[in-house]
Amino acid sequence: MSKTKSGSPQTDSVKALRQIKEKILGRNFLLFVTIVLFIAMYIGGLIAFKDKNFGNLQVFLNLLISNAGLIITSVGMTMVLIVAGIDISVGSVIAVTCMMLAAMMENANIGAVPAMLIVLVFGFVFGAAQGFLIAYLKIQPFIVTLAGMFFARGLTAVISLKMITITNETFLSIAQYKMYLPFGATVNRKGVLVYPYIYPTVVAALVIVALVFIILRYTKFGRSVYAVGGNEQSALLMGLNVRRTKFIVYIINGVLATLGGIAFCLNTTGAFVELAKGFEMDAIASTVIGGTPLTGGVGNVFGTLFGVLIKATIETFVSFQGNLSSWWSKIIIASLLAFFIILQTLLTMRKRQDSQ
Repeated sequence: MSKTKSGSPQTDSVKALRQIKEKILGRNFLLFVTIVLFIAMYIGGLIAFKDKNFGNLQVFLNLLISNAGLIITSVGMTMVLIVAGIDISVGSVIAVTCMMLAAMMENANIGAVPAMLIVLVFGFVFGAAQGFLIAYLKIQPFIVTLAGMFFARGLTAVISLKMITITNETFLSIAQYKMYLPFGATVNRKGVLVYPYIYPTVVAALVIVALVFIILRYTKFGRSVYAVGGNEQSALLMGLNVRRTKFIVYIINGVLATLGGIAFCLNTTGAFVELAKGFEMDAIASTVIGGTPLTGGVGNVFGTLFGVLIKATIETFVSFQGNLSSWWSKIIIASLLAFFIILQTLLTMRKRQDSQ
């Protein structure tokens, strides 16, 4: 009797097509779309604004410099969304962080380093309080973080209704410290060779992205986060401590929101009540555009990084154009957000059909 060879060209092609399909519809598909979208947008900027030096390395680095606080905050938001939660208080946490820093350094003569440590403790306690209410008392995350938003914004106003400008020398030295790169130099109009630079906040943001990626990808806690967000009931049957996992995620999110507030304050070197208003929506939008769905169980912090870069690139386009209102960036970001939500929904429906 003749036997069919398992390694025949037809069988191999079928397997190859199946593998390609699995990769396309796999968890990294949304990350792939986000990265491709950013690259396409950036290439479009190089073509459209070549006469305005859009290709200058410093222009790209400015995307990171101006959004370091958003990157850090969005990383925390990514963990929250993966665990199927939500946090709409981070904007207010950033505002109260800046106000606390400014008030301590300018009104109470507290040093920059102790002030930053104090606000980090505040972020830990704030995240733990929200995490306890959500994880152990099982109150809806939206309600808890809505209350947290009002509390943090109200506390900002209680500390001071006036704008406080930070003049602390140590804080300003950190804020103004330029880290020059040994490549990508350009010659300015005066004929001077100028090297591109970044600030310490950018280094901190990228380190946090890498650290959280390692935690989520290679640790037991990270696997628990994905399992709880994917199916809480299944996670319980697997013996995972769902409450503790959620609790820790919100603590980390509170600390990262505070770190984002410190980075934000290093950019503004001042604080006022309306600071970072709506910032939580920027964090959520960047995270979703980065490939993290609102349904939980899926997400990647590198996707979030590219989501922030997409948002920053759109704002740069509007700025370079010169004739457009800054509100156009909001319209474009909203359109992209809708596109990614629809795409995530279609992928979820396709996976359900394949599993049946």
